[in-house]
Amino acid sequence: MLLVCRFTVPEASAEAFTGRADRALSLLTAQPGCRRAQLSRSTDEADRYVLTAEFDSVVAYRRAMSPFEVREHVVPLLSEAIADEPAAYEPLLVAADGAVRRETSLLARDAGTVRLGEAAGPATPR
Repeated sequence: MLLVCRFTVPEASAEAFTGRADRALSLLTAQPGCRRAQLSRSTDEADRYVLTAEFDSVVAYRRAMSPFEVREHVVPLLSEAIADEPAAYEPLLVAADGAVRRETSLLARDAGTVRLGEAAGPATPR
């Protein structure tokens, strides 16, 4: 699972923001199932940042967000992200060393039509 959070940070607040992000990345990557994370700044607009984190699974992501220290430091930072775009993505094609592997989706075919509480999990993957 890939977490993508975009931020707009005024130049005057950049140092404080990157300090908070440093702590958040340290806490996230210390959690089991968090493969890697990074904070990047736009080369086109200096006030734009993106935080990405890769997790083994949705379950690993949810567990990584559970410890008190993560809820205390990471969750408040992520809540400041630009919220008009999706933040969680699942991999579909993964490439390394010139080879591409297709991943099976964890979403059920009817994921867009089934309401909360109507399904226990994907009967047939997409």
